[in-house]
Amino acid sequence: MYKNIIFDLGGVVVNFTPKDFLMDRFMNKKAEEIVYALTFGSKEWEDLDRGDISRGTANRIMLENAAACGRVFEVQAVIDEWEVILKTNQHTINTMCKLKLAGYRLYYLSNIASDTMEQIKQRDFFPLFDGGIASCDVHLLKPDPRIYTLLMQKYHLAYDESIFIDDNKQNAQAAYNLGITGILYKNYRSFDRALGVCGVELPDARGMRSLIRKMKREQEQKAAESQAPQA
Repeated sequence: MYKNIIFDLGGVVVNFTPKDFLMDRFMNKKAEEIVYALTFGSKEWEDLDRGDISRGTANRIMLENAAACGRVFEVQAVIDEWEVILKTNQHTINTMCKLKLAGYRLYYLSNIASDTMEQIKQRDFFPLFDGGIASCDVHLLKPDPRIYTLLMQKYHLAYDESIFIDDNKQNAQAAYNLGITGILYKNYRSFDRALGVCGVELPDARGMRSLIRKMKREQEQKAAESQAPQA
């Protein structure tokens, strides 16, 4: 019986479609491929997700590399605008609310840079999570099995009671190899169907908004209490 549902963030909970973003901006396949390699597909982007480099340093190196091949304008545009793609996936949030109402515990496991993670933490849905691990905090990236193990150990989760959802096939497979049920996220319809195949029943949607408001109030109260001066 499943008790824990673990979510990737980018591409599942929030949209992350860098290739679509580049296509919309440049409408030139060759330029899109070059700029992708200089930004989203670069070592610097990976180092950001691993927490080994600052955003400022990563941007500087990406621009230096762009200058070497005459793509400074395009790379600067990506640096300035890429965060617009991080729109909340409301379909996933609705499913998360239903899972929460049904009594499941929700966690995140994401390859993500520290500044992006801080932005995500400010969104209304974040209190739905019972915990999670961001790659930037542990200097490990999926599909390295060690990052999955860290999450399972930190929250004392049983592998055979957990489901992991990711839009990357390698990451979902890595979870499966460890004994966690892996779901490859393609779209919200196939996601909900996959949960059903796993025997996860989603309750009626009523009460979702009030649940989010309640959990956000609780989070704000805890934050206020932690900042209150000690007597």
